[in-house]
Amino acid sequence: MPSVSVKFYSLLHKFILKRQLQTLTETHTKSPNYFGVVSRPDESVVPANPSFSQDGVATKDIHIDPLTSLSLRIFLPDSVLADSRGLKHGDGVYGGYAPILRDNLRKLPVIVQFHGGGFVTGSSDSLGNDLFCRRIAKACDAIVVAVGYRLAPESKYPAAFDDGVEALNWLAKQANLAECRISGGVDLRRGQIVDGFGSSMIEPWIAAHADLSRCVLLGVSSGSNIANYVTQRAVEAGNLLDPVRVVAQVLMYPFVIGSTPTKSEIMLANSYLYDRTMAILAWKLLLPDDQFNLDHPAANPLLSATKVPLKHMPPTLTIVAEHDWMRDRAIAYSQELRKVNVDAPVYDYKDAVHEFATFEMFLKTPKAQACAEDIAIWVKKYISLRGLEFSY
Repeated sequence: MPSVSVKFYSLLHKFILKRQLQTLTETHTKSPNYFGVVSRPDESVVPANPSFSQDGVATKDIHIDPLTSLSLRIFLPDSVLADSRGLKHGDGVYGGYAPILRDNLRKLPVIVQFHGGGFVTGSSDSLGNDLFCRRIAKACDAIVVAVGYRLAPESKYPAAFDDGVEALNWLAKQANLAECRISGGVDLRRGQIVDGFGSSMIEPWIAAHADLSRCVLLGVSSGSNIANYVTQRAVEAGNLLDPVRVVAQVLMYPFVIGSTPTKSEIMLANSYLYDRTMAILAWKLLLPDDQFNLDHPAANPLLSATKVPLKHMPPTLTIVAEHDWMRDRAIAYSQELRKVNVDAPVYDYKDAVHEFATFEMFLKTPKAQACAEDIAIWVKKYISLRGLEFSY
């Protein structure tokens, strides 16, 4: 059974979250907010630190869409300095790391991360998400790009899912912009580089150090639903996303549901952190009134795979917890992937609850640390390989 402290934090979290969901239900307007919000004012957030002084991982925030609130937080481990001539700690025009764009800098794989929060809470710059992404960046030796997607109910479905696709398209465009400039050895400290229309700037860390042919999508809870959707869109796009290649995905305790309850949804309906009743309320906040259905493709992973045959999906690691009522449906999706010969293991953690490896209060537990290490070991099988393609 979970520890006393886990039970206490779970009760406290459920109490706060239930009131938050009820408040959002009572106050949100029917008219959509296309610019949207990407965080809640009562959540703990941490500022970006573009130097490596904190724990060997530099961070920066970028707003990538002038029409919406979509933003990214980039996590860059200091291993990029091993074979480069880039600036060190605290240098650069803004007090952070500023590389010179050349073709001999160390390249790292990219992990695109989608935070949890039931589509209505959480953010890319929350304290818990920041700490988790730092841990993953170090463990995997990879650049982590955390997506600050638009939250419901201000932005209804499919806003958050579209933001995920937009983030991947932005990375592809970044690679192509950098390719146009890299032959000249451009020093990115001297100014901003724009494309022919002046609408897109090169992001120095991505341009200098990202190997987008080794891209992994990682979703946490509701972020897993977004990650799986974006992976499907990447499979459909095929070479149109060049040079981006999604070589694997990690789905951490997906936020899934269906109209016919599974065994775990019945037995664990009132389980820790997020019970089934609260989840249904979150789905009502996300889905437009005329689309509300617990078998909506965004909610039920097996139904979301109708357009893209499962055999074309990349390797998929699924993380589940023993005391999570959503576990059965996540396991079933993984089983269907294995039936068509997709590498799709399930890591099932005993005495664990939903978000046991990403919730702020649990991040220092041995189980959370072990989960990050397990993810890194599995992911490295695919980010260390070249030329893998999964096309529709």
